[in-house]
This record gives sequence, C-alpha cells and structure tokens, in this order.
Amino acid sequence: MSISSSASLSSRAQSAMSAVLDGTLKGPRALLVFAGPAVVASVAYMDPGNYATNIQAGAGYGYTLLWVVLGANLIAMLFQALSARLGIVTGYNLTQLCRMHFPRPVVWVMWAVSEVAAMATDLAEFLGGAIGLSLLFGLPLMAGMGVTAVVTYALLLIEGRGFRPMELVIGALVGVIGLCYLAEVLIAPVDWGAAGLGMITPELGDTAALTIAVGIIGATVMPHAIYLHSGLTQHRAAVKNDAERRRVLQFSNIEVIAALSVAGMINIAMVMMAASAFHDGHAEVAEIETAYHTLTPLLGGAAAGVFLLSLIASGVSSSVVGTMAGQMIMQGFIHIRLPIWLRRVVTMAPAFVVVGMGVNPTQALVYSQVVLSIALPVPMVALILFSSRRDVMGAFRIGPVLRGLALLGATLVLSLNFVLLWDALGL
Repeated sequence: MSISSSASLSSRAQSAMSAVLDGTLKGPRALLVFAGPAVVASVAYMDPGNYATNIQAGAGYGYTLLWVVLGANLIAMLFQALSARLGIVTGYNLTQLCRMHFPRPVVWVMWAVSEVAAMATDLAEFLGGAIGLSLLFGLPLMAGMGVTAVVTYALLLIEGRGFRPMELVIGALVGVIGLCYLAEVLIAPVDWGAAGLGMITPELGDTAALTIAVGIIGATVMPHAIYLHSGLTQHRAAVKNDAERRRVLQFSNIEVIAALSVAGMINIAMVMMAASAFHDGHAEVAEIETAYHTLTPLLGGAAAGVFLLSLIASGVSSSVVGTMAGQMIMQGFIHIRLPIWLRRVVTMAPAFVVVGMGVNPTQALVYSQVVLSIALPVPMVALILFSSRRDVMGAFRIGPVLRGLALLGATLVLSLNFVLLWDALGL
C-alpha cells in the first residue's frame, strides 16, 4: 500500500465521520466509522504482563478469582472512557494539559516518572513477544528479542501512513489474540458452572490469593493507556459544536465498552484455561514457559501452539502501542519528538540489558509491574482532576456521581498497588 493510498484511507474515515455527524450516514456503519482508539488502548489490558498473573490465578485458585478480573475490567472501562472524553472535548491529550496547567518543575517530575513507566511497560511487552517466539521456534531468547524488535519497528512505520491503517493492524492482532483464546476455551475442559459462579461470588481463600488479586487489579489501569487514549481521540474527528461533540462522546463510550469487554473476556478466558488445565495436579504453574511446556502433555500440541501464538500477537501489538504512548509522553510533556527508530531503541534497551544480565524473564515482568505501581498515580490523579474542572471541560466536566466513582476506583486501584509494592519490596 502506498503512502498516498494509506493517507486516503484515514481521509476517507474522517469524511465518513463528518457524514455521520451531518446525519447522512446512519446505522451500524456509523459505529464502525468511529471505532479505533479504544481498540488500540485495549491492547494494554491483554499484554504479556497479564499472562503470568492470569496463569497464577487459574492454576492456583481455579475459577474463584474470576470476579476480580471482572471488577478490574469495569474500573478500566471508566478510566479509558474519561481519557477519551478529555481528548474529544479539549482537543489536547493528558500530557499536554499537564504541561499547560502545572508548574514546570512538576511537569518535569511527571515526565520522568512517566518515561520510566513507559520503559517498564515496554519491558514486559517486549519480553512477552520474545518469549513466545523463542519457545515456538526454539530460538535463543536474545534472538527472539531481535526478531520482535524488527517486527515491532516495521509495524510502527505504519503510523506515518495515517491513523486508520495502524488501527486496522492493531485490531487484527487483537482479533488473533481473541480467536486464540476462543480456541483455548474450546479445547480445555472448562467447568462453565464453576466459572460463572466465580465471576459473581467474591472469595479470597488465603493471603496468597489476595496477593494475586492485588496483582490483577494493580495491573489493570495502565499509565500509558490512560495517556494514549486521550491522544488518539484529540484530533480524530472534526466537530463543529457541542451537539456534534456529544455525539462523538456517545460513539466513544460505546466503543470503550465494546473494546474493553473483549479485553476482559480474553483475560477471563486466560484464567479459565489455566484453571481447567493446571488447577488439578499442576497448581504450582506460575511462569509462561512452564505453562507452555505443561500444556503440551495435558491438552496437546495444538493448545500449546495457540497459547504461544496469542502471546506473540500480544507482545508485538502491545509493544507497538507502548512505543506510541512513549512518544506521546515525551512530546506532550517536554515538546521533544524522537525518530521512531530512536524511540524504539530507547524503550527496548532495558529488555536487552535485563536478559543480558541473566535475569529470569518472568521475574522481570513482575518487577516491571512494581515500577508501574509507582507511576500509576500520576496519570490517574491528573485525569480525574482535569475531567472535573469546568475551566478545562466546560459543560462536559464530569458530575458528582461519575467523579465519585472515579475517585472510588482510583482509591481502590492505588491502595492495592501500594499493597503490591509493599509485598514485592518485602516491607
């Protein structure tokens, strides 16, 4: 596809959006025209960092922690909807608003914390794709990382061709992950009755279950996803008045619910697969590599291969999205835009250093979640603050009910992140 034809693909999407807002295009196609930003952001909720946590939850506690996954997904929907709302209403992304409204020293600290978080995010995502390639093709881990680097860089070049081609590519990868886990739950002997009960019955068997639950919720609202979603929506649709802006918000909210529901179902499927395959007799399974090697004799090579395919699609897609978010963070906070290749080198360098030092990859994923726990208050608090301000949002500022829910969700997530951090550091 040529650059001009790719650009026209995005141009046609914008023309279709205008037709929807003018009332000349209606029906289901109108929803599809506005779909894209939430699909891209949803990748953060099914990245390789979720795999180890979900495997531990299913293997160790069967279906009993599915209610945690469901609750975490509802919180994610709220914050991603607020992020999209911010970009649509203001025409700025979250990082730009921070730069405009906060003192310069605060902005620099926020940028430094967020930049570290972006690198930690990419560490988990990059390692996930590399582990999948390494296991599937029998490659050394370092070689798998090299292949992942080349593939993600190639996909990042698509961003220069317009927003729609990138959204379609990411959407296709999300589809691959979804189909893989649909196949997994069909292959695995899932106890659907126990799974349904686990989603509606809060239960924590012991302190270890609490730790895993904290890990699930603590990794739900990802810093880079909050930043990115506001940037994906800020200039996407040209609105002329508040009536059109409200209509775009309606489409955005529908997409957030749909995209995050898919992400939530994939996470639920991960836990169900682990519960059905490992809980009886292999409850000690806690690492991605162990899960793969254990799946082969239990459910066959097809199940193990599908598991790795989903992991590779997850690692590649989330690494691409993480790099996009890192670029937005740097450009928004300090007005510096690096070339894509340099940004890719900066974000993937820690992963090569970690593997070169001989650190266990799964353990590195855990440590990356600790870093994210430290960084998470920055975008969450800023998002609630700006969404509640009349001078920023005007008539679209959130009301007391939505603000109360956001504060409750933030308090829950940040408190559990503190528990996770406390436990991980052995305090």
